[in-house]
Amino acid sequence: MTATEKSIEIARAAAKAASAKIARDIVAIDVSDRLAITDVFLIASAPNERQVNAIVDGIEEELHKQDLRPVRREGRSEGRWVLLDYAEVVIHVQHEEDRVFYALERLWKDCPAIDLQLEEAPAQAAEAE
Repeated sequence: MTATEKSIEIARAAAKAASAKIARDIVAIDVSDRLAITDVFLIASAPNERQVNAIVDGIEEELHKQDLRPVRREGRSEGRWVLLDYAEVVIHVQHEEDRVFYALERLWKDCPAIDLQLEEAPAQAAEAE
């Protein structure tokens, strides 16, 4: 089983919204073969709590336009690791330090990555040169 097209589209919309709020290291993992409760984990990070919350706000606003609301939301008050559960897609926005510590990508390394079709941000392109 692989992630549904609907799940992938939700993840891409959320990733685009996160990117617009300058989220770092945005990745999506197809966990549908391993978990029965969701198809995709979307992971993004930020260097501080304020930006974590701004990214979460941007994602929620964008998905709300598609008439999607999270089934569950956790961690908002701390701003270190916010989880937005949209059933098919679970979004993790983490402070960079927490992301390194918990290493979700390492835990799910056997699952395939999803192409989010994000354009490289101008600042990231300049850093790569």
